[in-house]
Amino acid sequence: MTRSIMLACLSILLVASIILRPGEAFQASLQGLTVWWNLVFPGLLPFLTLLELMLAFGTIHGFGALLQPLMRKLFRLPGEAGIAIALGWSGGFPCGAETTAALRRSETVTAQEGQRLLALTHMPSPLFMLLVVGAGFLKQPAIGAAIAAAVWVSALLTAFLHARFTKHRSAASSKPIQPSESASLSTLLKQAAVAMQAARKRDGRTFGKALGDSVTVSVYKLMAIGGFMMFGAVLVKLAQPLLPQGTPAFLLPGLIESHIGTYAAASSTFTGGLPWNAAAIAAVLSFGGLSALLQAGSAITGTGLSLKRLAATRLFQSLLAFILTLAAWNPMTSLLGRVIPSAAPAMLQTEKTGAASNAIIRAGDLHSLWPYTPVLLVLFLFILLALLIASMLAAPQSKTH
Repeated sequence: MTRSIMLACLSILLVASIILRPGEAFQASLQGLTVWWNLVFPGLLPFLTLLELMLAFGTIHGFGALLQPLMRKLFRLPGEAGIAIALGWSGGFPCGAETTAALRRSETVTAQEGQRLLALTHMPSPLFMLLVVGAGFLKQPAIGAAIAAAVWVSALLTAFLHARFTKHRSAASSKPIQPSESASLSTLLKQAAVAMQAARKRDGRTFGKALGDSVTVSVYKLMAIGGFMMFGAVLVKLAQPLLPQGTPAFLLPGLIESHIGTYAAASSTFTGGLPWNAAAIAAVLSFGGLSALLQAGSAITGTGLSLKRLAATRLFQSLLAFILTLAAWNPMTSLLGRVIPSAAPAMLQTEKTGAASNAIIRAGDLHSLWPYTPVLLVLFLFILLALLIASMLAAPQSKTH
């Protein structure tokens, strides 16, 4: 009851603020729309469509059988979790949440497994980190790579620790792997074919019907995501004047909308210089912001997964990414100095350069991801291939007598 009253009061305050300051609210909504159209729409559309098609034709279950050895051994998750990881890590928010929700609804994962998988797959777009943040906001692609590495490593460490910490709780619900199930590549391939055929038979849709449904569902979800992002941008703009003096400029945007928060963190001036900009950006991207959390919450509705637990996990990962970035800055500088000699001087700067002078994102400040959609699909295939190879290596070998 109290929660409903609070949400109602906040909604009334937001509407009243928009009425009192319509010009600022309109400009903020355009800012959210710009980010959505240039970054989110081209980055998510192919993956949301691909997810629906893979579910319709049983591809997820087929690959799940092949990825079973690796996922069970490393994260104590079923093999289908590997597809969710590949889609989430290549597509960005909230593609991983959508895939996890689909696996939960089909009862491929338990509630506890789904909760851990949700935290692992709810990730920012790699091209946003590498191209937009590194090459665009900071004018140094190598720094974007360093930030992406910190975000990815913190996510893997969090998932690994979570899997080990909840071992005694999830052991009863997880499906153990029998020694004979992963004895050879031929056995895995047979299991994959059987799983794919069974899933395809359960779905039963023709290719035309599945394709039409996938496009319709994907565009509907993208419209909802755009609404969340525009709402977040307006909320940031209207709430900023209420902040106390001395509050870091990136803090509120980072808590509400990760794209705007990342831009604000890149634009801020820190006494520690560029390493602190990178650490703040890594923390903002690891948390994802309220907008991305609401997108995940919309995806997992009715699955029994907890948005509160996801938010707590993201806060921990955000802190870990911040610490990792600062702790590994000098080693990364040294490594990049050997691999990319021109990157070292920029990373050693004590003053931040190249970032925008304000926190208002305009279309000219962004590298649109529309031309890079094929790159994202290639990245997805690369991640999936790497997981398959690792799974084959992790599978127990058949014994010969």
